[in-house]
Amino acid sequence: MKKQVLMKKEVPHDKYFLRSLHQEIDLYDRKIAYLEKYAQFDSIADREGAESKLISKRASLAETARQLVADGVEFSPADLPRSFRASPALGAEG
Repeated sequence: MKKQVLMKKEVPHDKYFLRSLHQEIDLYDRKIAYLEKYAQFDSIADREGAESKLISKRASLAETARQLVADGVEFSPADLPRSFRASPALGAEG
């Protein structure tokens, strides 16, 4: 029986990766908006816990996206998440 060592492939940090990051950030923005408007929880603590999980995940994605833009990865302004389009910090860089 042969033993194979599976190595994790390095994900290229190119414009396509950045586009998918922007799409995922937009998804988290929509999840947060849904949570604030429509989701029902048993307690306020449950709501705050769910919201903080979503916000922390979105923040890490946004940090990665901003770092890629700072590193010079090209992107289309049309691919930006809606929350980034309102932000002057990224709008001026694109």
